Amino acid sequence: MLISAGLLVRTLANLRSVDPGFDTHNLLLFGINPKQAGYKGDKIQTLYAELHNRLASIPGVISSTYSKLPFLRSVAWGGHVHIEAQPEKPAPEVNMLATGPDFFETMRLPIVAGRTFSAFDLQSGRPVAIVNERFAKRFLQGANLVGVHFATGGDENQVEREIIGVVADAKYEDLRKPVEATVYIPFREGEAFFALRTSTRPEALIPTVRRVVAGLDDNLPLFDVRTQTEVIDHLLFNERLVARLSALFGVLAFVLACMGLYGLLSYEVARRTREIGIRTAMGAQQRDVLRLVVGQGIALAAVGAVAGIAGAFGLTRYLQSLLYGVRPTDPPTFIGVALLLGAVSLAACYIPARQATKVDPTVALRYE
Repeated sequence: MLISAGLLVRTLANLRSVDPGFDTHNLLLFGINPKQAGYKGDKIQTLYAELHNRLASIPGVISSTYSKLPFLRSVAWGGHVHIEAQPEKPAPEVNMLATGPDFFETMRLPIVAGRTFSAFDLQSGRPVAIVNERFAKRFLQGANLVGVHFATGGDENQVEREIIGVVADAKYEDLRKPVEATVYIPFREGEAFFALRTSTRPEALIPTVRRVVAGLDDNLPLFDVRTQTEVIDHLLFNERLVARLSALFGVLAFVLACMGLYGLLSYEVARRTREIGIRTAMGAQQRDVLRLVVGQGIALAAVGAVAGIAGAFGLTRYLQSLLYGVRPTDPPTFIGVALLLGAVSLAACYIPARQATKVDPTVALRYE
């Protein structure tokens, strides 16, 4: 149980230390669906543009943007691509994300080559795209992609797009999944998620954001109002719960094992009082008595550790689907747990051993 707890706790730590590729700090997110308030067509674009400007002017907001989906929400939008001069059947599928103005600046997603979307790109409907480095490595072996054309969509509704820029890789759907080829296109219509990069605690700006949206149209419903940190915490909820429960049960089992070892050795000392007295009367030193009792306790702990490790080798493979960045037979975890068990077992043996050294030979010889 201790080894399982160690593996799951290390998994949680590994997931928390994953670099998602963009700055997750001081980001406030919320969703909005203008169609529920009766907006259609170009009115949605006008609404988003006005809301984007108003949110960007809030004191404490560094920049604002919006996109079809936020990063790390356990959902992704995909599509098929047809690369120019590279007919591949069937057409490979990639991640896609529609973004608004200042998206890469707000997410602090570095531009590797080319440029980001301009106001003209977003307003004119020009079929352009920005791809990530993974896309470049997968389809064009890292060659210069700026100016390359490719098509998105199925055979009947293909849209030919021109690549105008390449950005750094970022986790899109999940922290566990590797970075996949991703295409960013200009946002056109529909539900959107806004993101605000703040210079202060993003939670403090939630009332202000609600007032700004209500000032534009009090019929606009907001949903999923939370920080990017909260989104990641929600994403890791299952891992955190399993790690805490396994750690709790592991500690309980550990405490029970140490209490059992202490009780058994105390009983053994009481049962062998006459033997210990005779040994002392015949010249045994305190260190000899200590060695006798502690040696018995360590031997029991060693047998238990060996049996537990053997069992863990067989059982932890069933945890493989829950682990990230650590193997089911991770040597540091196995060795660390064995050393911990040995150290605490030694402490559990010490009290009965000290009691054994205080046995009076004359009392012990008259025992029973």
